[in-house]
Amino acid sequence: MDPMVPYPSSSRRRLRRPVRRPARLVVAVVGVSAIVLAGCSDGEDAEIGEATVLTAEVVAEHPADATSFVQGLEVMPDGDLLVSTGLEGRSRIYRTPITGGEPTVSADLDPALFGEGSTRVGDTIWQLTWKNGIAVSRDATTLEETGRVSYEGEGWGLCSNGERLVMSDGSDRLTFRDPSTFAVTGTVDVTLDGAPVDQLNELDCSDGVVWANVWQSDRILRINPTTGEVTGVLDTSSLDLPARERPGADVLNGIAKLPDTGGAADTSDTSGSSGTDRYLLSGKLWDTMYEVQIGGQ
Repeated sequence: MDPMVPYPSSSRRRLRRPVRRPARLVVAVVGVSAIVLAGCSDGEDAEIGEATVLTAEVVAEHPADATSFVQGLEVMPDGDLLVSTGLEGRSRIYRTPITGGEPTVSADLDPALFGEGSTRVGDTIWQLTWKNGIAVSRDATTLEETGRVSYEGEGWGLCSNGERLVMSDGSDRLTFRDPSTFAVTGTVDVTLDGAPVDQLNELDCSDGVVWANVWQSDRILRINPTTGEVTGVLDTSSLDLPARERPGADVLNGIAKLPDTGGAADTSDTSGSSGTDRYLLSGKLWDTMYEVQIGGQ
């Protein structure tokens, strides 16, 4: 029997329900889409309350492993890309050159666990699980498992600003955690023009903000982690991303800021903290990863 358990996709939305406030998601997300499209139709930056409509341009394409059900995406200090994947019995985490090629290091997750987002902080990588309530710690170099901790609720996305972890669980709430113990240190509810926005998925922490994919949509949000306010909305529906149309491919999921060098080819400066407006975008079972330049910031 195939060990893969059913997982939600654009064609099986009922399998992964929002954790909190599902009824209000429709209002918030539909509102975002309508206003974003209206703003973009004029070809100019617009405002969604306090949030800017962001624009993007694809500037490069990089090969990606089409068997990877991408849950986490992050550029490592040495220039490698850290990718964590899902599906029960098939979840793994690996490091690979941004420009493509075989993984330099790879580790399978316990077959009983369904992998989700991951992030590096110092010499440790934390990897979430979907419904298992387990966070796995790993050596950042070898990816060998070094420990496990338990948490309540579901695990979706994870990122780190170096001082704290930021975690999503599919609701409109971001949870802050201690990077050493994984203990909860705080939370913030995410709102767009005062309305909650849930289905927050894969995360990226950079330049003092949090970027969040919105599951089952083409939108990526820029969030102020102090207030929870959405300060920018990027609608990728108009971008030419053929990988998401490939038969068998699933939704957009994965955003990772590139270092200050302005592109993926040169990764000598790997702070990833300022000076670049380029990001990598990926998705579940995509065969291509896209380097985009985000404007309107």
